[in-house]
Amino acid sequence: MYSTLEQKYQRIQKELMAGAIALGGVLIIGTLWYRFVEGWTWEDAAYMTVITLATVGYGETNPLGSRGRLFTITLILLGVINIGYIVNRFTEAVIQGYFQQGIRLRQQRRLMESLSEHYIICGFSRTGRQIAKEFRAEGVPFVVIDSDLESVERAQAEGHTAYPGDATLDETLLKVGVERAICLVAALPSDAENLYTVLSAKTLNPQIRAIARASTEEALQKLQRGGADAVISPYITGGKRMAAAALRPQVLDFVDGILTGADRQLYMEEFLLDPAFCPFVGQSLQKAKLRSQTGALVLAIRRLDGMLIGGPTGDTVLMPGDTLICMGTAEQLRSLNQVLVPIGSRQLRKPKNS
Repeated sequence: MYSTLEQKYQRIQKELMAGAIALGGVLIIGTLWYRFVEGWTWEDAAYMTVITLATVGYGETNPLGSRGRLFTITLILLGVINIGYIVNRFTEAVIQGYFQQGIRLRQQRRLMESLSEHYIICGFSRTGRQIAKEFRAEGVPFVVIDSDLESVERAQAEGHTAYPGDATLDETLLKVGVERAICLVAALPSDAENLYTVLSAKTLNPQIRAIARASTEEALQKLQRGGADAVISPYITGGKRMAAAALRPQVLDFVDGILTGADRQLYMEEFLLDPAFCPFVGQSLQKAKLRSQTGALVLAIRRLDGMLIGGPTGDTVLMPGDTLICMGTAEQLRSLNQVLVPIGSRQLRKPKNS
């Protein structure tokens, strides 16, 4: 699905091309007539055709009979109609800014083709705008998809890369490089649209992590069955956070402070232990001395089978495929990043100051 401006740009391109082809056809017909019917040389035939179509009025190159003059009149009319049509289309394109739009579209296509290991946000409503804000604070590459042209223009005005299209269509997802993306967030207003988007994304890229928004518990279950790796219900999550804010306000403030925001001092990051790169696989936390070397704190370990170890002790052994959930300052996590590889990123995503 293309935006209205893109459709108009493509239409004006076709119309200008058709006008140019028609004018070229008239030029060829006129030259052939004067050459073979009137018996002129190729040079005289081409010259007569050009000055006739241009209506400059230099006069006849060679004497013409009644038949030749009737053909010349027809040639003049065809030339005026074709040139007038081309000038009209060109003027409209300049006034409406279609050429500038075409330049932006080509730049956008080149940008989409260069995207790799990026995130895709489907929908730029209130939820999508907040997700984009957090992604931008984290400094990760992402692209926004929305079928509403105003939402796309709003996203572009905020400095985001945005593509106008229907996220439920395979064609649109391919345009934004879904096969090279790390994660897709389906934040469309309709549960059905989010389900279609997740199904399409998982079909095109089975390795992509799909996160979807759900309005109801029934939709939450269907999205999970549809392949979503995580399903978030704003109402359920909002209720839980409001209860936590009432019962444990300091804990909630602390967790919010290390998970979101651009001015935080502590960060949390996930690290995947790959035995091919990590020399500490098979060692205990005490022997690895991650805390003493980097200052970062290992809060939990997720085993490859899904078991979660909260608050691991020094005797906890690091196994291949473990995911370490760590907390520390940007410098501490950057030091830890020298020996451990964060999930989906080769470098630590340090938030930028806003």
